[in-house]
Amino acid sequence: MSTTRRKKRHSAVTFKPYAQHQGMLFLPSFEDLIPKDHIVRLVSRAIDGMQLDSLLNAYEGGGASNYHPKLLLKVLVYGYVDRQYSSRRLEKATRENINFMWLTGLQSPDHNTINRFRKGQLKDTVKDVFAAVLLLLLEEGMVRLEDYHIDGTKIESAANRYSFVWAKSITGHKGRLLAKINVLLDQIDRENDREESEAGKAERENDQDSSARPPIEDSERLAQTIADLNEQLKERLPKEKPLRRKMAELSEKHLNKLREYEKHEEKLGGRNSYSKTDEDATFMRMKEDHMRNGQLKPGYNVQIGTENQFIINYTLHQSPNDMPVLKEHLEDTKQQLASIGYDMPKRASADAGYGSEENYDYLEAEGIENYVKYPGFYQEQRKKIKNDPFRTENLFYNEQEDYFVCPMGQHLTYRYTSKTKSKNNYQSNVRVYKAQRCTGCPLRAVCHKAKTNRIVQINPNLKRHKKIAHQNLWSLRGIYLRQQRCIEPEPVFGQIKWNRGFKRFSLRGLPKVSCEFGLIAIAHNLKKMWVKLQLAKGLPNPPHIPPKSAQILAENAKNALKTIFYLVNPPGAPHNTNLKLQLVNQ
Repeated sequence: MSTTRRKKRHSAVTFKPYAQHQGMLFLPSFEDLIPKDHIVRLVSRAIDGMQLDSLLNAYEGGGASNYHPKLLLKVLVYGYVDRQYSSRRLEKATRENINFMWLTGLQSPDHNTINRFRKGQLKDTVKDVFAAVLLLLLEEGMVRLEDYHIDGTKIESAANRYSFVWAKSITGHKGRLLAKINVLLDQIDRENDREESEAGKAERENDQDSSARPPIEDSERLAQTIADLNEQLKERLPKEKPLRRKMAELSEKHLNKLREYEKHEEKLGGRNSYSKTDEDATFMRMKEDHMRNGQLKPGYNVQIGTENQFIINYTLHQSPNDMPVLKEHLEDTKQQLASIGYDMPKRASADAGYGSEENYDYLEAEGIENYVKYPGFYQEQRKKIKNDPFRTENLFYNEQEDYFVCPMGQHLTYRYTSKTKSKNNYQSNVRVYKAQRCTGCPLRAVCHKAKTNRIVQINPNLKRHKKIAHQNLWSLRGIYLRQQRCIEPEPVFGQIKWNRGFKRFSLRGLPKVSCEFGLIAIAHNLKKMWVKLQLAKGLPNPPHIPPKSAQILAENAKNALKTIFYLVNPPGAPHNTNLKLQLVNQ
């Protein structure tokens, strides 16, 4: 071949000097090895500036010396920032990772010490640490507590997925057991009556039989009944084997089983299920369905409120539904903000899963502007729903004489008021209206499917709240908050569950998992704060937004939204534009 090789430009390859075991006259310090703008420095400064009196008071004193709580807190918080949630991994990091070694000052607590601190002293004081981080964000101007966006997600427990106890099964088993117990007691009573009658003793008054004895309903009543029968039949029990066998069945088998069912009911506490390996966890439907069959898994309902994608507060609940937990979450938020000297945010925004009369009443009582959707908010904008004359909300209502008019002209008059109670014992008053005569109506098939005359149920208070919410949600501020809510709490959950890989708790029990999510929330806020500070370094302005600049930005955003509204009218929006412009300035 006539190919020619190209000559190398250099005759030799050079490498940088490599001397692994060469000694050093002056050893480098951690201050030189860790960059000045590293997030570990922010974590250390934030925790050093906290007043942790409640955490210090959690120690009993005595015994051997303890690791300082700030040291352990820094290890845990930075570990959660660095996606290291296991106490064994944190122990390893304190010996091998220079960031952890700098935080601990070359001390190496073992995994038992770290885990005992996490589920011990920190369990009851993590809210104070979270409040201190929130106060730092408020002082930096990164949150202003004006808009509060609420949402929830389900996070799986560390419990076994197949260790379930269902409330319906317990109720059914307990009912069958009580029936069996009452039948057995009736047999004992009949045998006792027969023996007394044959012995010539005085019969009981009114021929007392099984109907005279009140039915057994709980284990305490059964235990008392067994004790009375043992005293009454103490002479016959040694002689009569069938009677002795029935009494043994009651005391040794049925009584223990009834007590077991009652313990299950106590642990359920009104829930539909719980896990045997984590009794505080409730079986819920998760989005992460590895079986692809809608399998229920033990978990907790995590509620957060955000502003600028910072977590303002978090709560964990055992109810799988969001609607009954909003009031409890807002009460906790109120106490949390009061502990650092701040009031509740001015406005609350949430999806239709939170729109109930109880929640609307609470927001109104607390003076919080209501931007919470209600069930059917989007459906009522469709033409098919708007133009359906048979729907309850589209029926003509005569306010003076208090009756509705159906499309055929028949009056639906008021009959009575029914009272209903929610799971939180909130009472609602529902007015019931009924038609006079639907028999023979040509439109009955499309009007309603009831066998009797049509009945309409109206909750006046809920109807009033829905009207206020509808006006707020279709105002310029409401349109902005609805758009903003989609990029507020949901991206936070995405960061936590997907980017940070936190999809399952490591601890068990509601107080411990609350502590664990509190560490996640603290790590999220510090990480986001660090990112904003890094981005602000290239800007001429300081990292925090001064109040005057914030007001200017808000005015510019409002004017831009006004312009967009007049150019593009949202589909289905009300046409009263003057009302929208007034609501913006509220």
